[in-house]
Amino acid sequence: MSETTPPAPSYFERHIFFCLNERKNGEACCANFQAQEAFDHCKALVREAGISGPGQVRVNKAGCLDRCAAGPVAVVYPEAVWYSYVDTADIDEIVESHLKNGKVVERLLTPQHLGR
Repeated sequence: MSETTPPAPSYFERHIFFCLNERKNGEACCANFQAQEAFDHCKALVREAGISGPGQVRVNKAGCLDRCAAGPVAVVYPEAVWYSYVDTADIDEIVESHLKNGKVVERLLTPQHLGR
C-alpha cells in the first residue's frame, strides 16, 4: 500500500469485547460480576437500536483480557477504550454514548494502572 492510498474501511465501525473469563481457582474474574448478563444486555440493546452488523457495531465475547483487577471490563475498538462497569445502566450509557454517538463515557473508564 502506498502512502497516498487511504486505508480500507473497517468491516465494523466499532467492536465491543466483553471479558467473560471464569477462573476455576477462586481468583477474581469478570464472570463473577455478571459479565455474561452485561454482554447479553449490550447485544440486545445494539440489535434493538438497529446499529448491529457490517459497517456498524459488533458485540463480542472475549476470554481473559488481563484487566482482572478492574473487572468486569469491556473494551471498544478501534478506539481501544477500556470500560469498567457495574450494572446494566452502565451498559445502557456505553451503548447510547459511545457505540451510537462516538462519545467516550469518561466516568466508566478503566484506570490505566489496573491490570491483572
